[in-house]
Amino acid sequence: MASPAKSAQQFARQLFTMSVVDGAVSADRVAGVLEYVEKHGVANPVMVLKAYQRLIAMELAKGLALVEHAGAVNDAMLASIAAAMTRRYGRPVTASARANPALLAGIRVHVGDDIYESSVAGQLAALAASV
Repeated sequence: MASPAKSAQQFARQLFTMSVVDGAVSADRVAGVLEYVEKHGVANPVMVLKAYQRLIAMELAKGLALVEHAGAVNDAMLASIAAAMTRRYGRPVTASARANPALLAGIRVHVGDDIYESSVAGQLAALAASV
């Protein structure tokens, strides 16, 4: 017999699969899943919903490029980064900017679990690791 945590994970994966349409999370489907969980007596609802939320958040993060920058970043640069990431991943990716003075200069782009870095801080860290 499966543990409650494992059963909750498996059920959350099933719910997640039902929430994705054509490779994208559907807000209507998510609302339907939440309504189903609320109406029916789901075993361990908190565990299921936490696992489901994590899966949805990971999927949504795949469509967002978070651009950390030390200096100014204009809209044209963000559009260029979004276009490059859309081509690279073969799915729509939007870009948003966040200032990070610790980078010294350059940018760092996060898309899901992937990180692309072109910053002075990253180059100094690589240099220190190789010495």
